[in-house]
Amino acid sequence: MSKFADKWQKPPTPTVGERVKEAVRPPGPLKQRLETAVRQIQVQITRLDSTANRLREKDSGIFNKVVTAIQKHDMSHASVYANELAEIRKISKMVTQAKVALEQIVLRLNTVQELGDIVVTLTPAMAVIRNVRTGLGTVLPEAEHEMGEINGLLSSILVDAGMLGGYTISFEAASEDAEKILSEASAVAEQRMKEKLPELPLETKIPTTESTS
Repeated sequence: MSKFADKWQKPPTPTVGERVKEAVRPPGPLKQRLETAVRQIQVQITRLDSTANRLREKDSGIFNKVVTAIQKHDMSHASVYANELAEIRKISKMVTQAKVALEQIVLRLNTVQELGDIVVTLTPAMAVIRNVRTGLGTVLPEAEHEMGEINGLLSSILVDAGMLGGYTISFEAASEDAEKILSEASAVAEQRMKEKLPELPLETKIPTTESTS
């Protein structure tokens, strides 16, 4: 345990081989590297929050156009705006779900205290980040790149922790845990959307709009 404590808290004196490894892997003790990853994830959460706010403003503007078109009995334009609003809300839900999922990852990473915690926590965390990265690729291209860097950092920490403790990584269990996190995040995102965004008028709820939600 003392060896782990040294590795966790104190920067080790690098050998020549370790210096070569550090050229392609973030250096430093595991705790500091994990804290760096958490900070990077928090930056992404802040950006997603800003994006969600912009989408809500856009949603409000388009919703008003739907209402105005209906008041003018211009149902053709109302349907066009309704479809546009449906697409905006699909993106909003995806962004909100990503934000909630990353918040859950941060909470879990902040509870890591032991070597075994790293292996158990990081494996599903990486699966969640990969999923979030894929979903945000078309909406926030810069986020896709930065998520990739975060995943690489977590991967290097996981490898070092596994080697240090001799742990076997259960990817099947991690996948189930990641699915649970994403499912819960989706439910939270859905609820927040219902609470914050007004329902479309019934006149504009055409089948094509609902099928894309």
